[in-house]
Amino acid sequence: MVAKKRVVKKTVAKKKNRLSKPPIVWQYRVMRFDVLSIFPDIFTSYLQQSLLKLAIERGLVEVHLWDFREFTEDKHQKVDDKPFGGGPGMLLCCQPIFDCVESVQQKSEEPGQLVMLSPQGRRLDHQLVTELAEYDRLVLLCGRYEGFDERIREGLKPLEISAGDFVANGGEVPAMLVIDTVIRMIPGVLGDETSNRYDSFAQSGLLEGPQYTRPREFRGMSVPEVLLSGDHEKIERWRHEQSLQRTRERRGELPANRG
Repeated sequence: MVAKKRVVKKTVAKKKNRLSKPPIVWQYRVMRFDVLSIFPDIFTSYLQQSLLKLAIERGLVEVHLWDFREFTEDKHQKVDDKPFGGGPGMLLCCQPIFDCVESVQQKSEEPGQLVMLSPQGRRLDHQLVTELAEYDRLVLLCGRYEGFDERIREGLKPLEISAGDFVANGGEVPAMLVIDTVIRMIPGVLGDETSNRYDSFAQSGLLEGPQYTRPREFRGMSVPEVLLSGDHEKIERWRHEQSLQRTRERRGELPANRG
């Protein structure tokens, strides 16, 4: 999955949504996320924290929030209904979801890759994150209740992504995971551009080894002497050995163990 990368040269058309447009940073591409949800306010605090907040302020990332209820034709702003054939819970209906997606896709010059957060999707891992980071724009579809009417999958053909083999109350927290992991791949977001190369599952495919900071000793636990030696070759070799050991012990199924 490779998308055209672009450098922003001008501001895009005005948008009517829940976030104002951040200032443009001219030397970097901008990654845009559109989050479609029945509870968009869940993201309010999340967008004001840590690296994501800084990335938005610096114009590296845009996050736009959209409420399904604003697109329903129901006078009571209802977006869900009982499933045919019976069964527990409610399903999100076709009309507000289709109308919301189609309207949001027109809010930018280029349509985004539509992503449905679903426990039935492809599991989110480092490889998938790197693929998603190739897009200029992701449109994240967050489910609730018992999920979506199947015709939403059939008609909109989203890329389905799962945060893991479990069921969350909705797609909002998995959408946050997608945003959090993808922005780490965007140039300029991390303070140290090499940071993500040493993450678990990154270039080596191994888990990251143990890390230490001050003090040198705490409650009888000491920092390994090799890290205090100043010998960078020995330190790198030790770290690689520790990564191999940790991966074998904790994630023996990873391909890096079978090399």
